Amino acid sequence: MSLVQVTDLTVDFGDLRAVDRLSLRLEQGAALALVGESGSGKSTVASALLGLHRGTGARVSGSVEVAGTDVARAPEDELRRLRGGKAAMVFQDPLSSLDPYYAIGDQIAEVYRVHTRASRRAARARAVDVLDRVGIAGARRRSRSRPHEFSGGMRQRALIAMALACEPELLIADEPTTALDVTVQAQILDLLHTLREETGMGLLLVTHDVGVAAESVDDVLVMRHGLVVEHGPVGAVLGAPSQAYTRELLGAVPRVDAPRALPEASQEAVLEGAVVEEGVVEGHVVEEDVAGEAVVEGAVLEEAVGEVVLEAVGLRREFGRGKRAFAAVDGVSLTIRRGETLGVVGESGSGKTTLGRMLVGLLEPTAGEVRDDGHARVGVNPAVQMVFQDPVSSLNPRRSVGESIADPLRARGERDEGRIRGRVRELLERVGLEAAHYDRYPHEFSGGQRQRVGIARALAADPHVIVCDEPVSALDVTTQAQVVALLGELQRELGLALVFVAHDLAVVRQVSDRVAVMRRGRLVESGAADEVYGNPQDPYTQQLLAAVPALDPEIAAGRRAARRRAAAQESARHESARRDAELRDADRRESAVT
Repeated sequence: MSLVQVTDLTVDFGDLRAVDRLSLRLEQGAALALVGESGSGKSTVASALLGLHRGTGARVSGSVEVAGTDVARAPEDELRRLRGGKAAMVFQDPLSSLDPYYAIGDQIAEVYRVHTRASRRAARARAVDVLDRVGIAGARRRSRSRPHEFSGGMRQRALIAMALACEPELLIADEPTTALDVTVQAQILDLLHTLREETGMGLLLVTHDVGVAAESVDDVLVMRHGLVVEHGPVGAVLGAPSQAYTRELLGAVPRVDAPRALPEASQEAVLEGAVVEEGVVEGHVVEEDVAGEAVVEGAVLEEAVGEVVLEAVGLRREFGRGKRAFAAVDGVSLTIRRGETLGVVGESGSGKTTLGRMLVGLLEPTAGEVRDDGHARVGVNPAVQMVFQDPVSSLNPRRSVGESIADPLRARGERDEGRIRGRVRELLERVGLEAAHYDRYPHEFSGGQRQRVGIARALAADPHVIVCDEPVSALDVTTQAQVVALLGELQRELGLALVFVAHDLAVVRQVSDRVAVMRRGRLVESGAADEVYGNPQDPYTQQLLAAVPALDPEIAAGRRAARRRAAAQESARHESARRDAELRDADRRESAVT
């Protein structure tokens, strides 16, 4: 009998059909990915496997069997035994899935006690055991920590540990790596693969990231508008897709091995602002083609764009006081030129967002300065605007999007409501929305549309620099491509400079002229995007690029094996250093006695 058997599953929410006659099968120990855009029905299917639609008003029909349980007909007590016992789910946002008031270990122990009736002592021991199993260092000590004391990757590991507490036969992972940087994402995917090998559990992975699917599963099921578009082995579906939609989905995936494709408008304007004198453009020989137009041999875009419009000089930002003080950004200097895109990459905690907020003026540097057009600037700078990572939290839910976009106009003194409304309507249309959307509220828009609202609000101040802080991290690949294309179009038309802060190296590769790599608050490497990606000099940059998911399952397997060997070698070095330290301590104690 199959671990999961779904036949003709249909889920309706009122007049909306979220899933339409879907069928799938998952065997014990196998891994299947549900892939598709936002709204395709992926998460709806995952929830149906655990009967989570029961009592919500959704209409569910068809047959769903999980680990021998008929989900549609099972009484509530049987469903409770299924959830967390035989099948467990890891949700997308671990911070909202964990209780902020209770220690991580206590929350895991509670799940274990509910399903096994174990003693408190045994449950706490089990919590420490599973935390250690998912790679939480110092598991006994960290089990007493609360969620806010864990990083994003550690919180996701804690959720996986909670799911493993009762040794389930099926693990359902709903977008488990969406908000994680590439190295932590690779660690989580490697962990899921290792757990499958060790426990024989089945894995249902819900993701909009095709690269994540290639790294993790045996089979792929592509969904669109609630329907199955394509289903088959991961190598066949991703290597030679038979359906046009699957090919479009793959075509929208940014890749680190593809150079940035400059639109014709950018190619024509590449010399705008460059000084051409005596046959040389900033050190490059200028030749003439057959049409008599200037061509720069080997020119780097970084050198061909306009003048410096924003400059960071020795920026440092400290948080905390006394012995607990730490530098989130430490001595970073960089320049941003008119019309260019500077990508800033690094892991979570590298200081990217702190740097971006100092460039905008939302944070005051502890040391160093931000210069706008050559002049030191203190405080919020209207000429430098920001597009935030999460448009839901950056837009007031009680105000219409039109009023939010109008804020920068009113802040600079505009009082004519007719002109304000007219300008906001222009901006809405400029970012691909409708003028009539002025009076709608944030919850009435999709994620990609909300991000467009954020871009419109940034444009309202007529900036010459826009800092984009993870603007596409939570979007599916096609929506991501649309937002990136919009930013590029606006940049070309308005001559904007963009600072693109992101942990996704493939997206940064797609949009950037120059790249700056940050680690622990410092700039470890910078240069033209082609150079940094094609020939990275710093070991940290090489490590980041090696962690980017590959669309070829064979390449992904090779990288996973290489990471496993490197981790084993690192563990052996730590163990050797520990033993050496113990021997030195023993020698010192013996010397003290004698």
